[in-house]
Amino acid sequence: MNNTIRSVILTINVGSSSLKFALYRMGRTATEVHPMLSGKLERIGASGGRFVAHDDRHVDLVDRQVELPNYEAALKTMLDWLKSIPQGQELSVAGHRVVHGGSRYSQPQLVTPALFQALKDLVPLAPDHLPQEMEAIEILQRLHPDLKQVVCFDTAFHRTMPRVAQLYGLPAKLSEDGIIRYGFHGLSYEYIVQELGRQAGEHARERVIVAHFGNGASLVAIRDCKSVDTTMGFTPTGGIVMSTRSGDLDPGVLIYLLREKGYSPSQINDLVTKEAGLLGLSGLSSDMKDLLASEKGNAFAAEAISVFCYQAQKYIGALAAVLDGLDTLVFTGGIGENAPRVRQRICDGLGFLGIELDHAKNDGNASVISGEGSAVNVRVIQTNEELIIAQHTSVVCGEMQQTTRKIQM
Repeated sequence: MNNTIRSVILTINVGSSSLKFALYRMGRTATEVHPMLSGKLERIGASGGRFVAHDDRHVDLVDRQVELPNYEAALKTMLDWLKSIPQGQELSVAGHRVVHGGSRYSQPQLVTPALFQALKDLVPLAPDHLPQEMEAIEILQRLHPDLKQVVCFDTAFHRTMPRVAQLYGLPAKLSEDGIIRYGFHGLSYEYIVQELGRQAGEHARERVIVAHFGNGASLVAIRDCKSVDTTMGFTPTGGIVMSTRSGDLDPGVLIYLLREKGYSPSQINDLVTKEAGLLGLSGLSSDMKDLLASEKGNAFAAEAISVFCYQAQKYIGALAAVLDGLDTLVFTGGIGENAPRVRQRICDGLGFLGIELDHAKNDGNASVISGEGSAVNVRVIQTNEELIIAQHTSVVCGEMQQTTRKIQM
C-alpha cells in the first residue's frame, strides 16, 4: 500500500432493491469529510431502473433510465459513471453500511478475508440484509480490486446499552450464544447525536429520545450521547410496527402458526418481514403517504396509522421511564421528517411528559416544532447515514496510514 492514501471516499448503502452512494473528500482531521456528490440506483432486479446523482449543491449530474437486473449491474453502472467524471478519479476507499456486527464488532473494520468470513457467520442474524451487503462488497472487490473497503455496523452504536437492557428472559446459555438485543439504525442515531450537539450544544447530553421512522422504524433512549435502550432487538424486525415488518410479537403467535397452521420457517420469515406492518394492517400499502391520503375513506388505512402512532406513544413513554424523564424528542427518517400529521398524533398523546407542539411549525416541518411552553424540546432532523460512514472510513484510513508509516520506519 502506498504511503499516502488518496483523498476520496465512496460510501455505499445497500437496500432491498436500491443502492445509495456518495463521494466525500477527506479533510485535515481524522473525522473531517466534505460532501462532493450523492446518488441512488433504484429498482434493482426489476424493470424500469433509474440512476440519479447530484452534486453537493443539489445540481443534477445524471438522471436516466437504466436496466439494473442485479447488484453487479448497478455497481458497474455507478463505477463506470464515476470514472467518467473528475471527482471519481481520486477514489481510494469505499465505506459500507452493514446492518449487523453481532456482539463482536463495535467499531468500523477494514474488510479482510477473516472479517468477511465473520460476516458470513452473522448472516442468520440478518438474512434479509447481510447477503445483499456482502454481495456488494464482493462485487466491488471484483470490479475495483485496488479499492480498500471498510464496513460500518448499524448495531455498533447500541453496544453501550447496559446488560439489563440487552438480555431477554431466556436461559443464560442462549445469551452467551449471542441471542441478545442488539438494536439497529445506529449510524442514523450517531448522526442525530452529532447534529443535535451542533444545534443544541450541551443540551444534546441530556435525556434524549430519537424516533427513526422510515420503512424500518425504531426508537432509542440516549443519555450523555450514548444509547441506553432501543426498541429493535435481536433482529431489525422487533419493536414498533413498520412498513412491512410486524414489530414485537408474542412468541406464542409464531408457535401457533408453526404448529396449528402449518407455516414453515421461511413462511414465518416472509410473514413478519414482508407481509405484516402497515401493509398487513391496511391491506393497501406499506407507504405512510398512501395511507394518509386514503385515511378518510378507508377504515383499514386509518387503523394502520392509529396502530403506528399508538405504538410510538407507548414506546416513547417506556423510554422516558428508562431515562427518568425527557428533555428532547427528535423525529427523523422518511416518516419522521415528512409526516406532520403523524408527528402531531404521536405528540398529542404525550402531554403528560410536558410535550406541546407548535402546530404551525410542525406543519411547516421546522427544525424545532415544540411550542414556547413545552417542557420538552421537539425537533425534526434530517438524518445522514452516509456522512457517518464517510467519517468512520476516514478514521480507519488514517489508522492504516499510521500503521504503514510505523512499518516503514
